Amino acid sequence: MSYFLKALKLDVETGSPKIALLNEKEAWHYGIHAGDHLKLTLNGKPLYVSANTSKQRVKPGRIGLYKDIWEKTRITNGDIVQVAFQESAHSIQAIKRRLLGKRLKYEEIYSIISDIATDQLSKVQITYFVASGFMHDYTNEELYFLTKAMAETGDMLHFPGLVADKHSVGGLAGNRTTMIVVPILAALGIKIPKTSSRAITSPAGTADTMEVLAPVTFTVDEIKKIVGKTNGCLVWGGGLSLAPADDKILQVSYPMSLEPYSKMIVSIMAKKVATGVNHLIIDMPVGPTTKIPDMETARMLEKKFQYVAAKFSIKLKVSMIKTSDPVGFGVGPALEARDVLRVLQQKKERPGDLSRKAVHLAGQLLELVDYCKPGAGATIAWKVLDSGRAWRKMREIIKAQGGDPNIDSEQITLGAYKKYYTAAKTGQIVFTDNKSLNLVCRTLGAPSVKLAGVYLNKEYGVSVRKGERLFTIYAENKERLNLASKALEKLRIFHIK
Repeated sequence: MSYFLKALKLDVETGSPKIALLNEKEAWHYGIHAGDHLKLTLNGKPLYVSANTSKQRVKPGRIGLYKDIWEKTRITNGDIVQVAFQESAHSIQAIKRRLLGKRLKYEEIYSIISDIATDQLSKVQITYFVASGFMHDYTNEELYFLTKAMAETGDMLHFPGLVADKHSVGGLAGNRTTMIVVPILAALGIKIPKTSSRAITSPAGTADTMEVLAPVTFTVDEIKKIVGKTNGCLVWGGGLSLAPADDKILQVSYPMSLEPYSKMIVSIMAKKVATGVNHLIIDMPVGPTTKIPDMETARMLEKKFQYVAAKFSIKLKVSMIKTSDPVGFGVGPALEARDVLRVLQQKKERPGDLSRKAVHLAGQLLELVDYCKPGAGATIAWKVLDSGRAWRKMREIIKAQGGDPNIDSEQITLGAYKKYYTAAKTGQIVFTDNKSLNLVCRTLGAPSVKLAGVYLNKEYGVSVRKGERLFTIYAENKERLNLASKALEKLRIFHIK
């Protein structure tokens, strides 16, 4: 049954999901309670909202529509709104089944992902869905269903011919190799349209770091133009409607650093399917303080990645590297951007481990796309980097994305407040705790505060003297600096023996 109410414009934004405000007594009369799902029809177009109620803010006969609704629907005060009560959606029933350990069919999974993409599920309901991935592992078939649904409920980018990509599963501080691999491949004429998510469990993602150098939010048509000019791009996938449910799931995952392996696989592969990737390298760091703790887990994930990739005819290689040491010296968007530019610009201060790993991955990708014979990829990648071709290509990409192509690594602004930490004793660094490092960086404000982070003056395996500088923390204000200092009273980044 439908009801008809007059619109009342409320000058407040609510975000997602959309909320409509009803008079408390009238809502009770209609059998509507706070949190119920409603279908509104405004100017002939449907809109799904959650109900909220008020005793005085809205009079009977009215429905309050917040700013983020009426700005997009062009509705005016007094317009007639059709209100229909939504019965419990199929997606809710499917989530309940998943929580009970039942295997879902494609139609059920599609209903969940579609309802997330169109804001028909609340954050609480999405959280239950994410939690079900921790409680009960997905089968390979369910992972395929999730990937397919995630990709098909958003826009699809299509590039003709060979399309390459490189993606890291994350969990290792620094490790900003993508921003070096992309210009190397693009300089060789290989199409590599890179879309990235914001950081989930780390102090910076590729999109966060690239945003220090250039804008990362573009439309599908704008991305096609950028790739057409340069062969590559480094953009934020969440700024598009590529697998839109993924970033809405990320919104509930990020506050608790929740990222089950199933979510990670689906998130990565759905974006690749949506961007038409057909050759893919997965960088999978393995270590006790990374996302992937051991090789047994890594090999299990490799099989799952390969299963899903094969379903979409994607040629895939997983690069599993045992490590617990950060890659590069900087951790945090601005510091990592400086590291990347130092490598591309071949500065004396460039981090050697970042250079080596980026070249290694670029070489593997060159071999995967049959650009060269097996074993020859790294040599070709080194030549492109050493000759300056990679930096020239990166300048093209930065310019195409609206940044300053003449930026120098030493021009990047860091936090105005900093503090040095020194070795408490003489010895050798035998362990680097990524989890502690990430926590300190997030306490400093990264990734939302681009100039916050930690610069590692030393690295795993080196000998240090008592009083020698180990690392430097950067913050935008004293309060953040003090919070991180307090955290470092209990946390250790470097372990010295």
